[in-house]
Amino acid sequence: MKFNFKPASKPQPKTDRPLAETQFGRGITSVQDIIAPSAIEVDFSFQKIGNSYFRTLFVSGYPRFVNANWLSPLINFDHPLTTAMYIYPVEGKDIMDDLRRKVGEMEAEIQSDTERGRVADPSTKVKLEDAKKLQEQLAKGAERFFQFGLYITVTAKTLEELNKITQQAQSTLGSLLIIAKTAALQIEQAFKTTLPTAHDRLMITRNMDTTSLATTFPFTSSELTQNQGVLYGINEHNGSLIILDRFSLENANMAIFAKSGAGKSYLVKLEALRSLMFDTEIIIVDPENEYQKLCEAVGGQYINFSFSAKAKINPFDLSQTYEEGQSELGQKVLSLHSLFKIIMGQISPQEEALLDRAIILTYKQKGITPDPGTQKKEPPLLEDLYKVLAGMEEAAAESLASRLEKYVKGSSRGVFDQHTNIDITNTFTVFSIKELEDALRPVAMFMILDFIWTKVKRDLKKRLLIIDEAWYLMKYPDSASFVYSMAKRARKYYLGLTTITQDVEDFLNSDYGKAIVTNSSIQILMKQSTAAIDNLAKVFYLSEGEKHLLLASGIGHGIIFAGSNHVAINVVASPEEHSLITSDPRELLKEQAAAPLPNPGPAPA
Repeated sequence: MKFNFKPASKPQPKTDRPLAETQFGRGITSVQDIIAPSAIEVDFSFQKIGNSYFRTLFVSGYPRFVNANWLSPLINFDHPLTTAMYIYPVEGKDIMDDLRRKVGEMEAEIQSDTERGRVADPSTKVKLEDAKKLQEQLAKGAERFFQFGLYITVTAKTLEELNKITQQAQSTLGSLLIIAKTAALQIEQAFKTTLPTAHDRLMITRNMDTTSLATTFPFTSSELTQNQGVLYGINEHNGSLIILDRFSLENANMAIFAKSGAGKSYLVKLEALRSLMFDTEIIIVDPENEYQKLCEAVGGQYINFSFSAKAKINPFDLSQTYEEGQSELGQKVLSLHSLFKIIMGQISPQEEALLDRAIILTYKQKGITPDPGTQKKEPPLLEDLYKVLAGMEEAAAESLASRLEKYVKGSSRGVFDQHTNIDITNTFTVFSIKELEDALRPVAMFMILDFIWTKVKRDLKKRLLIIDEAWYLMKYPDSASFVYSMAKRARKYYLGLTTITQDVEDFLNSDYGKAIVTNSSIQILMKQSTAAIDNLAKVFYLSEGEKHLLLASGIGHGIIFAGSNHVAINVVASPEEHSLITSDPRELLKEQAAAPLPNPGPAPA
């Protein structure tokens, strides 16, 4: 169907009357006459108005689950689109009656198949499950029912361009399992439907409850790009770059959750490497030697913390920094209490009081008191505390001393009982605890973090502290409390704390773990296991679509939360960066095989 419309243009005689009267007799020109196009051509699949082509699509099929803000690909589409949404409230009683009838029909169908010995249709079972859930929510009043219509009008200068853009728009929606079709033979009514007149001339709708309808509103920004900062990856919603400056947010803390092999360490190493370009000091606690190659490549300091290693840390060190209203010695005593609870296990109130008295006495024997002037003296060692406890007459003191003896005279001697002989002077420092047995790792991680925290308070500088496998510390309330305290106070010392874990249960089952997450301006979720996804969904309020995205994510893919915005992320690195940060055993073996063999030198005579 084609027709042309042209306003009448009969030549008028020259007169001295106003223009409006000369063109249309003595009448006044209407707004429609002024804005009307020179011609309108309506085809069965497109419409041409003036020199522009228009085609309207209607959405006829939706997936079972959609992500929150699923309309963002349309909003961010790289071409002008006109989108119209129509929402019609439906009377709840009518829907309940319809649902009751539908549920009965589906149950009868399943029962009939069972009686005949046939396998029930899986799609019917899924529909029945959804219908019963909706029926329950409507009965409780937790949900309301609506009909929803969605229409998109595409504009182009040529018919070829219109066909191309239409295909791109349909492909974009198709990637979300949403079916969009051309309003063929109703192209004029469809075009008028997308005009700002709020008149739906097609009435092609889909039933939706309140929660489903809420996901259609594209109010959440899918842009996470700042003028400066570190490139984290590509925004999978619209292909833009995710660039963030952690230190420009409320705090610079970040929490990362992912199962083993999902690419969490890859992302963190990439961020650390790129942060060096912004004069950021990097400090890493590395349980599995994953950061050694990168550390050596950038000329960093790699500190191996074990029995045979030369590097030692004295847990009794003081920061020698006086803060108004705070006692440095008092803070250190509290920190030592937490350390010894990790070392000794359960401590009774009587033993804790005795330990407190012994720690203060140990410092006093070295001439160190709450007076800041005395706190620059050489601090005591673990052996000094052992001797003080052994010299006390109480039976509880003897029990405490016997539990410390392993670290002073026994199998763990030489790890925690010597003066500190290291300092953080490099811009890239890694503490490795791989050679320590699992039982000693939480103790070593706590001591290293306490040593780093002492350094951070002493020397103000832009820093990132990365704690890999943070779940080790969440296993103990005292170490979890210490990490939470760091997360809460990190911004004051220009520090960004990054916690990484693959054991979501241990981390989120702790109140301190949840508090660390809420005190992190950036949270990144990557591929998850089915066992952990429900717990994550409760903490991060994930939609069903986001849960499915995380379960099906590939390596390096996930969701990044920054403030009130969150988008799907794809972590990408250049070939040079990839060679430095990859920990894939297959790639590492290839690199070793390709490396030139060392020159053995001249053969002996």
